[in-house]
Amino acid sequence: MGQSLLMAFALMLVLEGLLPFVAPARWRDTFLLLARLADGPIRVSGLASMLAGVLLLYRVF
Repeated sequence: MGQSLLMAFALMLVLEGLLPFVAPARWRDTFLLLARLADGPIRVSGLASMLAGVLLLYRVF
């Protein structure tokens, strides 16, 4: 269990680092746009992301 969690975290870091590595200017512009959003849309996108992750985990296991 612990090794799987560590592998999942490592994969998340790799995926999170792709866009800043490939297109740093675009990533910066997107990040600044997101920083100006109100809390509501950010919470909705976070909830959608968590639900997608849970559904994906359910599907895989």
